Amino acid sequence: MKKFDLKVLILGVVLGLLLAACQPAATSTPAAGGQGGYPAPTSEGAAAQATAYPAATQITVRVATDATFPPFELVDETTKELTGFDVELMNAIAQKAGFKLEWTNLPFDPMLAGLSECQYDAAIAAITITDERKQSMLFSDPYINAGQIVVVRKGETRIKSKDDLSGMTVGAQLGTTGAIEAQKIPNVNFKPYDTYDLAFLDLANGQIDAVIADYPTALGFIGKNPEKLETVGEVFTEESYGIAICKNRADLVDKINTALKALKDEGFIQQLEQKWLASAAQ
Repeated sequence: MKKFDLKVLILGVVLGLLLAACQPAATSTPAAGGQGGYPAPTSEGAAAQATAYPAATQITVRVATDATFPPFELVDETTKELTGFDVELMNAIAQKAGFKLEWTNLPFDPMLAGLSECQYDAAIAAITITDERKQSMLFSDPYINAGQIVVVRKGETRIKSKDDLSGMTVGAQLGTTGAIEAQKIPNVNFKPYDTYDLAFLDLANGQIDAVIADYPTALGFIGKNPEKLETVGEVFTEESYGIAICKNRADLVDKINTALKALKDEGFIQQLEQKWLASAAQ
């Protein structure tokens, strides 16, 4: 290489470095999802945080969920945001209590394990309140009883509750709590089904007298056939869902329960049931 060419090359490198130094610094583009690459909170979540509480007084509550259990929690396929019964409920609780929510979406077992180690402040994901779970986490008051209820044809007059099912033909899906409860009824003619779809179809067509199913499932099928099906009596088993809370955050329990009671009194829970449960199978 000639000496002149070497000087030109060196000059070119120096100029290149100077030009690069003058360029604006690059900015990173945030991922479409929230923490850990999971979907970001819904727009409703952002709205819930814009409360009447001054920003300085708000506390941040880290909330975990497993958005794979519609209609309670799911990821909207269009917006890629969290939504569902539980998500709307927690957003409303935050609005009442003056919380700022920080959502994380992850599988159910790691969610509970993380909550038991207080990696999150709270979790909501159709979590059944059990004595075993109470050993490693706190719980809010129940917000819905997902226990068993009786479904009959619209206008049925013989059956008012579970106590009227003796001698009747009652269907339920194999392996479910509904099947277990149906077989406990004296003199019942239990008819097992592979799916609840088939059980409710037979009920609507008059092939059986009643179906026993968990409350959210029952509301879903009634929403699909409101002119043919209805519930009778009350939910007769206790399988309540609650908001799980880190055992070190006892301060959150009263705040969440106070907001939850206010929402129940205002009829908000009933509105969510109509929106997400009664219409789930439509």
